[in-house]
Amino acid sequence: MKVLDLRCGAGHGFEGWFASEDDYGSQRERGLLDCPVCGNAEVTRLPSAPRLNLSGARAPAASQAQSPAAVPAAIAGTTDLAVHGNAATTRFIEAVAELLKNTQDVGPRFAEEARRIHYGESEAKAIRGQATPQEREALADEGIEVFTLPAGLPPKTSLQ
Repeated sequence: MKVLDLRCGAGHGFEGWFASEDDYGSQRERGLLDCPVCGNAEVTRLPSAPRLNLSGARAPAASQAQSPAAVPAAIAGTTDLAVHGNAATTRFIEAVAELLKNTQDVGPRFAEEARRIHYGESEAKAIRGQATPQEREALADEGIEVFTLPAGLPPKTSLQ
């Protein structure tokens, strides 16, 4: 089993587990790899250090081992940051999933449908879709509030 560090074109880092190096290459060639966060199919492999199992290696003596209290605060804070970063990512993904569940996708007709709702020509409802930067600017000029969701493509399946 090979565990590879991967990154999508949007910068999200994740792990991929493959039966072999050939399995990774095969999945990549067939377009089966994509980011679990945003669905971006531009996936690249990151360099990673191999794990070495040295049969003669021994655990350090108790007198030489550092206690947790001896670990500098800067290093200890890094662990907290990583944990909080993962929690923030999880909360963000949950919020995006909730937004996708509770809105109607109007696709490229977003600007047109937003105007119809704003001017009372259509019933009020939560919508999402695609709009060009020029369309978003024109909507803002008309007093119609919109925001861009920086999540890329919705995930194909539910995230764990």
